[in-house]
Amino acid sequence: MSVAALDAVEVDYRGRRALGPLSLEVSAGEVVSLVGPSGCGKSTALRLLAGLEAPTRGRVLRTPGRGETAVVFQAPTLASWLDARANVALPLRLAAVCRREAAAQATAVLASVGLEASTRLRPAQLSGGMAMRVALARALVTSPRLLLLDEPFAALDEITRRRLADDVLTLALGAGMAVVFVTHSVEEAVYMASRVVVLTPGPGRIAAETPIAAALPRPPGFRAGAVYRDGAERVSRHLEAALA
Repeated sequence: MSVAALDAVEVDYRGRRALGPLSLEVSAGEVVSLVGPSGCGKSTALRLLAGLEAPTRGRVLRTPGRGETAVVFQAPTLASWLDARANVALPLRLAAVCRREAAAQATAVLASVGLEASTRLRPAQLSGGMAMRVALARALVTSPRLLLLDEPFAALDEITRRRLADDVLTLALGAGMAVVFVTHSVEEAVYMASRVVVLTPGPGRIAAETPIAAALPRPPGFRAGAVYRDGAERVSRHLEAALA
């Protein structure tokens, strides 16, 4: 079932085309990775899906309503004056959920990302990986239908990146969410996605789509297997061709 779609969208900035025409559909339980050169419009496409920006032309089809879509950016963007639990509970409080229930739900989601012992820590007391886990928990606490991830692991070390990738896949897919994941890393895109979409240099258009025929979440040792290696090679070739 389709959760969101871009229908022949185009975005112009100061009279110049920045994105499109681009059509993209994402369904429940599907993870779509977007890769492409800097400036191709990956983040713009994500903002359209989030409802943070309107297209110059074309249509954005998405489920309206508070809490139906959640976004995790490259920086955690946590409120510095709130502890981890209060940061995660914030979307619920804005939706008029009572303080006690919001705190209980926030505590449960923090536990699901391995932070059950860190609920009272403020952002300045968290490592980069812990802060990103809090941001992920805040996105998940409303049980959104669409989860949008804009290079959320870019500033993290490799081990933390891998652990968070597995957390996202397990939690989001376990809840039946649709996920759109923006990254510069071909390897990360292939690991995360059921489908990798390569965009051309700006104005971004779809150059190629590569399905990754393997179960999500990924089984142990997936990165050492032929499906992963073949997928990364195919996506890399598509990206090289788009840049030619």
